[in-house]
Amino acid sequence: MKILANDGIAQAGIDALEAVGYHVITTNVPQEKLEKYINENGIDVILVRSATKVRAELIDACPSIKIIGRGGVGMDNIDVDYAREQGLHVINTPAASSHSVAELVFAHFFGMARFLHDSNRNMPLEGENNFKGLKKSYAKGTELLGKTLGIIGFGRIGQETAKIGLGLGMNVVAYDLFVKEQVVSLDFFDGQKVDFDIKLISKEAVLQQADFLSLHVPAQKEYVIADKEFEMMKAGAFMVNAARGGVVSEVALVKALESGTLKAAALDVFEKEPTPEVKLLMNSDLSLTPHIGGATVEAQSRIGTELASQIISIFKEL
Repeated sequence: MKILANDGIAQAGIDALEAVGYHVITTNVPQEKLEKYINENGIDVILVRSATKVRAELIDACPSIKIIGRGGVGMDNIDVDYAREQGLHVINTPAASSHSVAELVFAHFFGMARFLHDSNRNMPLEGENNFKGLKKSYAKGTELLGKTLGIIGFGRIGQETAKIGLGLGMNVVAYDLFVKEQVVSLDFFDGQKVDFDIKLISKEAVLQQADFLSLHVPAQKEYVIADKEFEMMKAGAFMVNAARGGVVSEVALVKALESGTLKAAALDVFEKEPTPEVKLLMNSDLSLTPHIGGATVEAQSRIGTELASQIISIFKEL
């Protein structure tokens, strides 16, 4: 079996696949050349992350493909329903990167609460000549302890985010369209475990209560957060979007920052990926990362081994 990991795969995944005799190719083939490469090389499995798109046209043009795999959660870059209608297996790894995304959310929260996102820009420029001035500017940080963490979307990643918030002593409130109540378990290094019953509330109530807001919802036709939602939020709140570009109206976001509704915000995803708007890139009230939520060594290793396990299981049944 030939497997093209077009957006890469961790060595742990390669080792697991090669151990059963599969050939793994990690060449990054440009999107426009993908059809030709797959057909010329008789590729059985194509694995992608968020960069490569597997649309109906590619599926129709490449009859050798039996499995499409997404290393991560969202599969909006794959025509999933169409692929399955054609008899293809479509797999992903929804749990493997959840903790990594949650940690990035809090990296942004801590950075914004203590002005690190701005300080890291200005210290190299002014640190030598304006040290006292910068110290004064960044001397009114905010602690997360005792604050309210609002989570919109309470699936695996939302729950992992809640765990970190609970561990920091935050009050956690959440909204999910499908979940009404959820037990969140905190597992500690020494084997101790504490369970928390999280009763989910309305989206409006989350927005009104949250000091720190984190979004964990799939891509949708309409914005989840736009002008109306920003108007409901506490003045001076912080927000992170590490979910999907297009979940938040970026125009409304900039307005909320300018009006003081938000003290700061963070984006790991963008409406126009991979070419975000310059007005976002240059905004000092934004903490920005280039879609790296699941990009940790540990998460990629879990993703690789999970994909390998699913692929091996599928081919055993074919």
